[in-house]
Amino acid sequence: MSDDSAGIAAPHYRAFISYSHADGRFAGWLHRKLEGARLPDKKRLSPIFFDRAELAAGPDLSAQVREALAQSAALVVIASPAARVSRWVGQEIALFRQLHPDRPILAALIVGEPAEAFPEALLRHDGAAIEPLAADFRKGKDGKRLGLLKIVAGLTAQPLDRLVQRDAQTRQRRVMAVTAGAVLLSLILAAALVLAIRARAEAERQRADAEGLVEFMLTDLRDKLKGVGRLDVMDAVNQRVLQRYAAERNLTALPDDVLLRRAQLLRAMAEDDLATSNKRDEAKAKFTEAWRVTGALLKRYPTDPKRLFDHAQSEYWMGYVGYLDRGNNPATALAVTERHWQAYLTLAKRLVAHDPGSRTWRRELAYAEGNICTLLLEIPARAASALKNCSAARQEIQKIADQSPTDLELQLDLANRLAWEADSLTARGQHKDAVGVRQRQLAIVKALGQRFPRDARVAEANLLANYGLAKSLKADRQPALAQSVAANARAAAQRLRELDPANRSWQEWQSKLDRDFPRQ
Repeated sequence: MSDDSAGIAAPHYRAFISYSHADGRFAGWLHRKLEGARLPDKKRLSPIFFDRAELAAGPDLSAQVREALAQSAALVVIASPAARVSRWVGQEIALFRQLHPDRPILAALIVGEPAEAFPEALLRHDGAAIEPLAADFRKGKDGKRLGLLKIVAGLTAQPLDRLVQRDAQTRQRRVMAVTAGAVLLSLILAAALVLAIRARAEAERQRADAEGLVEFMLTDLRDKLKGVGRLDVMDAVNQRVLQRYAAERNLTALPDDVLLRRAQLLRAMAEDDLATSNKRDEAKAKFTEAWRVTGALLKRYPTDPKRLFDHAQSEYWMGYVGYLDRGNNPATALAVTERHWQAYLTLAKRLVAHDPGSRTWRRELAYAEGNICTLLLEIPARAASALKNCSAARQEIQKIADQSPTDLELQLDLANRLAWEADSLTARGQHKDAVGVRQRQLAIVKALGQRFPRDARVAEANLLANYGLAKSLKADRQPALAQSVAANARAAAQRLRELDPANRSWQEWQSKLDRDFPRQ
């Protein structure tokens, strides 16, 4: 692109979106949202220039960009590390300033800190530093909703508080509409269930209708209610669905798709119970029903990998609910957990036997072995026997991680399983071996820290690796070295606390450090 000016025309576009094509997905979303925004006079904020939507096929792409910039009332720059190094983004900013020195340039920060995301042309003009108007779309900052409103305010000269108030009113109307729809659909579902018992033929037809309604209410409607913060509206519907499913004991007479749908929906409902309100009893009832359904499907198709996997997930969740109850009745809860997690391990081994080359199934096997490892470490009398499962979990993840050395999640999984293996060695009194495994864990985390210096997950893994190594050194009677490593863990904990002072988990780890390694 040259710096030659295009003829300056009266604005045709409300804004020109400048972005690196690495950020194309977000740019497309922002374009749709801006063009769909309604102003106080009910008009839409359009047109917005977005090159994928606007540029015609032609030999002179640069000329079309210059013409669009000349006809734009504002420039919106999507800021990210990719945009900062994009010469096209920088040239579009420079050309817009050249054409319209008095027109606004707005920044939409989506990835990275400003210093690594804002293009140089955005920060300086004619040798002088400039502080751009920016909306921070990152999680934990403005977020998508407020960030979008800030961009709209900048493009329309409307007060931000007025736009926020209008948006809140719109959301309130949407909540009322969705709530009314939920109540109406609940009545429809109840009517469908009553009609279903009148005759066999009629019951089959009504079953299909009711299943469709259930799927809508527990998927699409649930997502919409989550979006407006009113998932509580679904409680009554959930209970009716659960009663209906639990009442049908003869699962062999039901079609496969109906069985699979109800199992998936019940698991989703149960996960919501644990995540949003910690309703363990309600979650257990739903997980139990899902387990019964996936078990029935597995009996029909005992060698089908999909059925094996579905029932493996049910076995995991049944064990997990028991694991959560270990504080109330440890012996009974851990016995239930072991029964289900051993079944999960057996199913994972069958999946690997079906396709030994599948990384997905091998990762599932690693998770299953890791569950047994965690369980045995919880039982003092059996902790020494955990090494077999802990090592098996680590070896399975090691095979996969070695094939993907740049995969952050896999490398963190490997570091985590090395920690379990070290704990199992400590339980056997093999303290020097435990120190060696902890050192391997720390080496992986340090390498990740060099590649992902701003990732909080890596920072937390660094804290845990140093803390674990310090404990192993202390058990191996190396107190001075243990205190030195504990100081590294304490520094890592302090950095995390500064990053998020409200994070209770990081506060607890710092308390454990102060307890196990008092400051000297």
